Amino acid sequence: MGLKDRYDFDMLVNEAEGLVLAELEAQVASTPGLCTCQDCVLDMAAFALNKVHPSYRASLMGSVYAKAGFSPGYLREISQAVREAVEKVRANPSHD
Repeated sequence: MGLKDRYDFDMLVNEAEGLVLAELEAQVASTPGLCTCQDCVLDMAAFALNKVHPSYRASLMGSVYAKAGFSPGYLREISQAVREAVEKVRANPSHD
């Protein structure tokens, strides 16, 4: 029996993902002419998430501690990573 069969890994969450998606939504809305097809949006999210430090939690209380630890520097890191992702995908969309 594998670990996935014995444990509930749905409790393991990367809090950075929510921050990246919220920032991506804001930047996509304020960037006219940007392709918002699923492939491009997922590429932007993946690119940004690969650039930022993860912030995993494994419990509901961990969520409280993780959110309390989001410094202004970390939020700037998120914003910059999303900005880079938007520009990268805009210049190199994954479709014709």
